[in-house]
Amino acid sequence: MKKVLVYNMRDYDEQQWYEKYSKELGLELVCCPNDPALDNVYLAEGCECLSIITTKIPADLAQAFYDKGIRFISTRTMGYDHIDVNACKKLGIRIGNANYGTEGVAEYAVMLMLMTIRNIKYIMGKAAMHDFSLKGNCGRELKDFTVGVIGTGRIGKNVIQLLKSFGCKIIAHDLYESEEAKKDATYVTLDELYAQSDLITLHMPLFQNNFHMINKEAISKMKDKVVIINTARGGLIQTEALIEGIESGKIAGVGLDVVEEEFGLYYNDLKYGPLHHPGLAILNSFPNVVVTPHMAFYTDNDVASMVSCSLRSCKAFMANEENPWEVKL
Repeated sequence: MKKVLVYNMRDYDEQQWYEKYSKELGLELVCCPNDPALDNVYLAEGCECLSIITTKIPADLAQAFYDKGIRFISTRTMGYDHIDVNACKKLGIRIGNANYGTEGVAEYAVMLMLMTIRNIKYIMGKAAMHDFSLKGNCGRELKDFTVGVIGTGRIGKNVIQLLKSFGCKIIAHDLYESEEAKKDATYVTLDELYAQSDLITLHMPLFQNNFHMINKEAISKMKDKVVIINTARGGLIQTEALIEGIESGKIAGVGLDVVEEEFGLYYNDLKYGPLHHPGLAILNSFPNVVVTPHMAFYTDNDVASMVSCSLRSCKAFMANEENPWEVKL
């Protein structure tokens, strides 16, 4: 029976799905609750495939896994920027990702928009101290916004569909325009989107060519009192420039489900120690900034789908079958 090594196995939500799908697919699992690391590479003995989450796979770790016989890494996430793809390509390790449903992330993005423009963090903070006064609580309505959607792939298109019902004007930017998105959004250049949008929401993977695309220069091109939402990847936004924009008043509100350098932070219980992330600490201090710990994907449907995609991808690789989840490097 073919074996798959599963890292960061969560017994409270993933285990039932791993048991179900491994049985259906005839796969044997080697499970580890921890991050992949040099001191637990030995677990890969006899396995061809890994199933991981958003944990770093740098070049030295990729080499160690290759030496143990790993030839395929399946991340049960859409993004794969946590994997050193160049190192894997040189070694001959192939990579797969998960194409779980987009509804959960799209709904979460819209939720962050509403929470941000309605000052929910400020309101809840006051209410927790029994301050039920109205001063400072007044929000804005989404119908009055021009919303700029950057990235019109599966999630971006779903966000556009949800926004349509609010009656707001929707503009979009993507290197590859979608005929479906054009039904409800108008494509513009990136500079035009910056200049026209009251709210900007990000929905694209992270690559070298879009790292820190939201930087000081980009923010200077945006409207005053702009709102920025990011449920994609933290590296799309330069934290220092974002903080400067908030402090100057240029940015009126921010909703973040991701931040730069979140690896080692999110999905860990760190309440008894220092945060070691000054940018996140500062962002959390602002009353007009909502920060959540990379939760947009986290629904019961998506957890099941991510596990299914990961194991089916590993099965297809080991059977030398067509693999719709494999990333073309």
